[in-house]
Amino acid sequence: MVNQEFLANCVFVSVHFELSNFLMCSWYLKWLLIFRIIILCSEGGFFNAVMTFPQNYPNSPPTVRFTSDMWHPNVYQDGRVCISILHPPGDDPNGYELASERWSPVHTVESIMLSIISMLSGPNDESPANVEAAKEWREDKDGFRKKVSRCVRKSQEML
Repeated sequence: MVNQEFLANCVFVSVHFELSNFLMCSWYLKWLLIFRIIILCSEGGFFNAVMTFPQNYPNSPPTVRFTSDMWHPNVYQDGRVCISILHPPGDDPNGYELASERWSPVHTVESIMLSIISMLSGPNDESPANVEAAKEWREDKDGFRKKVSRCVRKSQEML
Protein backbone atom coordinates (compact mmCIF):
# COMPACT_ATOMS: atom_id res chain seq x y z
CA MET A 1 0.00 0.00 0.00
CA VAL A 2 1.35 3.44 -0.90
CA ASN A 3 1.42 5.95 1.98
CA GLN A 4 -1.04 8.86 1.98
CA GLU A 5 1.62 11.61 1.79
CA PHE A 6 2.99 10.00 -1.37
CA LEU A 7 -0.50 9.70 -2.85
CA ALA A 8 -1.23 13.36 -2.19
CA ASN A 9 1.58 14.29 -4.58
CA CYS A 10 0.45 11.97 -7.39
CA VAL A 11 -2.03 12.63 -10.15
CA PHE A 12 -4.47 9.86 -10.95
CA VAL A 13 -6.46 9.88 -14.17
CA SER A 14 -9.84 8.24 -14.29
CA VAL A 15 -11.79 7.85 -17.51
CA HIS A 16 -15.47 6.95 -17.26
CA PHE A 17 -17.80 6.31 -20.15
CA GLU A 18 -21.09 4.61 -20.73
CA LEU A 19 -21.24 1.86 -23.32
CA SER A 20 -24.99 1.61 -23.03
CA ASN A 21 -27.74 2.45 -20.60
CA PHE A 22 -26.94 -0.67 -18.60
CA LEU A 23 -23.17 -0.87 -18.62
CA MET A 24 -20.74 1.54 -17.00
CA CYS A 25 -17.00 1.04 -17.42
CA SER A 26 -14.15 2.65 -15.55
CA TRP A 27 -10.60 2.61 -16.73
CA TYR A 28 -7.92 3.75 -14.39
CA LEU A 29 -4.57 4.57 -15.87
CA LYS A 30 -1.86 3.15 -13.67
CA TRP A 31 0.35 5.80 -12.18
CA LEU A 32 4.03 6.05 -12.63
CA LEU A 33 6.04 8.71 -10.90
CA ILE A 34 9.29 9.82 -12.47
CA PHE A 35 11.69 12.42 -11.10
CA ARG A 36 14.19 14.03 -13.44
CA ILE A 37 17.38 14.79 -11.55
CA ILE A 38 20.49 16.81 -12.25
CA ILE A 39 23.50 15.98 -10.09
CA LEU A 40 26.13 18.70 -9.90
CA CYS A 41 29.61 17.33 -9.24
CA SER A 42 32.50 19.18 -7.64
CA GLU A 43 34.45 18.67 -10.88
CA GLY A 44 31.86 20.80 -12.70
CA GLY A 45 29.77 18.04 -14.23
CA PHE A 46 26.01 18.21 -14.69
CA PHE A 47 24.75 14.63 -14.79
CA ASN A 48 21.14 13.92 -15.70
CA ALA A 49 19.34 10.99 -14.14
CA VAL A 50 15.83 9.63 -13.84
CA MET A 51 14.35 8.20 -10.63
CA THR A 52 11.36 5.97 -11.34
CA PHE A 53 9.07 4.84 -8.54
CA PRO A 54 7.31 1.47 -8.80
CA GLN A 55 3.61 1.08 -8.18
CA ASN A 56 4.23 -0.58 -4.82
CA TYR A 57 6.52 2.19 -3.51
CA PRO A 58 7.59 2.54 -0.70
CA ASN A 59 7.63 -1.23 -0.21
CA SER A 60 9.95 -1.56 -3.21
CA PRO A 61 12.78 0.79 -4.13
CA PRO A 62 12.79 3.23 -7.01
CA THR A 63 15.29 2.76 -9.81
CA VAL A 64 17.80 5.44 -10.70
CA ARG A 65 19.35 5.63 -14.14
CA PHE A 66 21.80 8.19 -15.44
CA THR A 67 20.82 9.51 -18.85
CA SER A 68 24.17 11.30 -19.18
CA ASP A 69 27.31 9.35 -20.05
CA MET A 70 28.79 7.99 -16.84
CA TRP A 71 32.04 6.07 -16.25
CA HIS A 72 31.83 4.62 -12.77
CA PRO A 73 32.26 1.18 -11.17
CA ASN A 74 28.78 1.33 -9.61
CA VAL A 75 26.87 2.45 -12.71
CA TYR A 76 25.89 -0.13 -15.31
CA GLN A 77 26.68 0.69 -18.92
CA ASP A 78 22.99 1.47 -19.51
CA GLY A 79 23.14 4.07 -16.72
CA ARG A 80 21.42 2.13 -13.93
CA VAL A 81 22.80 2.91 -10.48
CA CYS A 82 23.90 -0.04 -8.36
CA ILE A 83 23.91 0.79 -4.66
CA SER A 84 22.69 -1.34 -1.78
CA ILE A 85 19.76 0.83 -0.74
CA LEU A 86 18.24 0.48 -4.23
CA HIS A 87 18.30 -3.32 -4.07
CA PRO A 88 15.03 -5.08 -3.12
CA PRO A 89 14.49 -5.67 0.60
CA GLY A 90 15.48 -8.93 2.20
CA ASP A 91 18.48 -11.18 2.05
CA ASP A 92 21.01 -10.82 -0.76
CA PRO A 93 20.92 -13.97 -2.91
CA ASN A 94 24.67 -13.52 -3.51
CA GLY A 95 25.45 -13.10 0.18
CA TYR A 96 27.32 -9.83 -0.38
CA GLU A 97 24.98 -7.38 1.37
CA LEU A 98 23.26 -7.53 4.71
CA ALA A 99 19.48 -7.19 4.64
CA SER A 100 19.89 -4.01 6.72
CA GLU A 101 21.91 -2.43 3.88
CA ARG A 102 19.19 -2.99 1.30
CA TRP A 103 15.98 -1.08 0.59
CA SER A 104 13.71 -0.14 3.45
CA PRO A 105 10.61 2.08 3.28
CA VAL A 106 12.31 4.53 5.66
CA HIS A 107 14.57 5.71 2.82
CA THR A 108 13.63 8.99 1.19
CA VAL A 109 14.54 10.70 -2.06
CA GLU A 110 17.01 12.71 0.01
CA SER A 111 18.70 9.61 1.49
CA ILE A 112 18.89 8.03 -1.98
CA MET A 113 20.47 11.17 -3.44
CA LEU A 114 22.98 11.40 -0.58
CA SER A 115 23.92 7.75 -1.18
CA ILE A 116 24.40 8.40 -4.91
CA ILE A 117 26.56 11.47 -4.24
CA SER A 118 28.61 9.43 -1.77
CA MET A 119 28.93 6.62 -4.34
CA LEU A 120 30.15 9.06 -7.00
CA SER A 121 32.93 10.33 -4.74
CA GLY A 122 33.90 6.91 -3.36
CA PRO A 123 33.29 3.97 -5.71
CA ASN A 124 32.83 0.44 -4.37
CA ASP A 125 35.03 -1.62 -6.67
CA GLU A 126 34.47 -4.85 -4.72
CA SER A 127 30.96 -5.29 -6.12
CA PRO A 128 31.00 -3.44 -9.44
CA ALA A 129 28.18 -2.93 -11.89
CA ASN A 130 30.73 -1.88 -14.51
CA VAL A 131 33.64 -4.33 -14.23
CA GLU A 132 35.79 -2.45 -16.75
CA ALA A 133 35.44 0.82 -14.84
CA ALA A 134 36.22 -0.95 -11.55
CA LYS A 135 39.32 -2.57 -13.02
CA GLU A 136 40.51 0.76 -14.39
CA TRP A 137 39.75 2.45 -11.04
CA ARG A 138 42.02 -0.09 -9.29
CA GLU A 139 44.79 -0.46 -11.88
CA ASP A 140 44.95 2.79 -13.88
CA LYS A 141 43.70 5.79 -11.90
CA ASP A 142 45.00 8.24 -14.51
CA GLY A 143 43.12 6.47 -17.32
CA PHE A 144 40.02 6.33 -15.13
CA ARG A 145 40.22 10.06 -14.37
CA LYS A 146 40.62 10.87 -18.07
CA LYS A 147 37.42 8.99 -18.94
CA VAL A 148 35.57 10.68 -16.09
CA SER A 149 36.87 14.08 -17.28
CA ARG A 150 35.50 13.34 -20.76
CA CYS A 151 32.10 12.56 -19.25
CA VAL A 152 32.24 15.82 -17.26
CA ARG A 153 33.11 17.85 -20.38
CA LYS A 154 30.35 16.17 -22.37
CA SER A 155 27.84 16.92 -19.60
CA GLN A 156 28.84 20.59 -19.68
CA GLU A 157 28.31 20.72 -23.44
CA MET A 158 24.78 19.36 -23.04
CA LEU A 159 23.63 22.44 -21.08
